Amino acid sequence: MSGSDTADAALSEAILLHQQVRAAGLSSTVAAADAIVASLRQGGKVLVFGNGGSAADAQHMATELVGRFVRERRGYAAVALTTDGCVLTSIANDYGYDRVFARQVEALGQPGDVALGITTSGSSANVVSALETARGLQVTTIALTGRDGGAAGRAADVHINVPSDVTPRVQEVHMTLLHVICDLVETELSAG
Repeated sequence: MSGSDTADAALSEAILLHQQVRAAGLSSTVAAADAIVASLRQGGKVLVFGNGGSAADAQHMATELVGRFVRERRGYAAVALTTDGCVLTSIANDYGYDRVFARQVEALGQPGDVALGITTSGSSANVVSALETARGLQVTTIALTGRDGGAAGRAADVHINVPSDVTPRVQEVHMTLLHVICDLVETELSAG
């Protein structure tokens, strides 16, 4: 297969998966945005987390909320739990890697906040643990998953699933959905 054929195949797969997610309905995506709007309106914050590429997506999401997406407006309270190497390594060393996000949710989460966990497999133990911890603190939980959603999907109040086993394609749709959520949040909060 030539380079052009490989590129064309990747774009075709991405387009098809986007269309599949769109056809399945976007009510969970809208529900996630609504939960974030409700939290921010009452002075809450969004805690976002994931591993690897999903960690980068978490940081991207927090950036769009704190900075701006497309509109000039005040910053929104959002924290990526993936960015502080000292916190991550100390928790991993003292409590185990499965607790790196849950411990931060314990420290930072308040009732009315939102915890948004991103996992392409749906089974990342540290994401699942953080979502479970968040629910115990009356923090609204959102899972953005791949495959069948796994334990993360079952642990969330709002589950957005991208039903594919191909990690790069799932990540591409995740980024689109995160951008849609940011757009919905910004539009609603800018309106009043």
